[in-house]
Amino acid sequence: MRDGSAFLNDNAQRIADGMVRDADRLRVAVSTGSSGERFIDAGAKVTGSIEAGLRIAEATMGGLGSISAVIDRTLETWPFTLEVRSSQPVLACLASQYAGWNLSNGDYFAMGSGPARALARVEPLFSTLAYRDTASSAVLVLETPKPPPPAVVEKVTKATGLPADKLTFLYAPTQSLAGTVQIVSRVLEVAMHKANDLKFPLENILDGIGAAPLPAPHPDFLTAMGRTNDAIIYGSVVQLFVKGPAAQAKELAQKLPSHTSRDHGQPFAEIFKKFKGDFYAIDPLLFSPAEVIVMALETGETFRAGRRDLKMLERSLG
Repeated sequence: MRDGSAFLNDNAQRIADGMVRDADRLRVAVSTGSSGERFIDAGAKVTGSIEAGLRIAEATMGGLGSISAVIDRTLETWPFTLEVRSSQPVLACLASQYAGWNLSNGDYFAMGSGPARALARVEPLFSTLAYRDTASSAVLVLETPKPPPPAVVEKVTKATGLPADKLTFLYAPTQSLAGTVQIVSRVLEVAMHKANDLKFPLENILDGIGAAPLPAPHPDFLTAMGRTNDAIIYGSVVQLFVKGPAAQAKELAQKLPSHTSRDHGQPFAEIFKKFKGDFYAIDPLLFSPAEVIVMALETGETFRAGRRDLKMLERSLG
């Protein structure tokens, strides 16, 4: 079997190449930076699209996730739902999708996600993920209205060991269609990240499915950020299939939902204001699904905890 993270970049490269080929249909813009790096704007100076967001989300998961837009009639006001599945959730979500690479420079702020992270391996998270990459090109996704400046591109080239012309940067702001889609598509990833924080054995998580309502984008950044976070915190459901003792599966189900956080119970935009815009002051345990189902494969038992909060969604999503 090939090294796990190597095919993450290969898969993402094919997805990015497909976006370039379908740029007109997706309403994205392709350009080349000063050092030969490729930029794909999916919502900053272009309209973008839901389909562009779905493809970005698949790229962030290194091609190991299936993301689709479906109708969920149980959410009458927000029936348009994003469904995410992966049979390699540790690789797809933690080694690739998680936005854990700080690429800020001066007044430019961005957190990098996508499989280029697995090549650079500069984050503490990779001390628990024993995956190395031998890719000849890399893809990075940025939730930002601007392409990365030359200093950031240089930082990525040094960390990945690749020349700039082998790098693709996909970017879209939170307020855009594509940005909204790719953020809400992290519904499974937040469950995986919290499971890691809870010290659940990652090798025991074999499969995962998540779903969250897709809110309307909003031109105000804080409102848009609040909606995308609340769609997951108060409106999502995740099911994990795990091996190992049933007692471990039960404990995971009980601790994983967002209601276990001290900051649960207010729209995210209000929480953000309360902490004066300090994202890192917010309880990290808040970033998790509203409802969790954990199935213990060795015993056939299913454990459930949490619930979706429709009243909170009404306050936040409009």
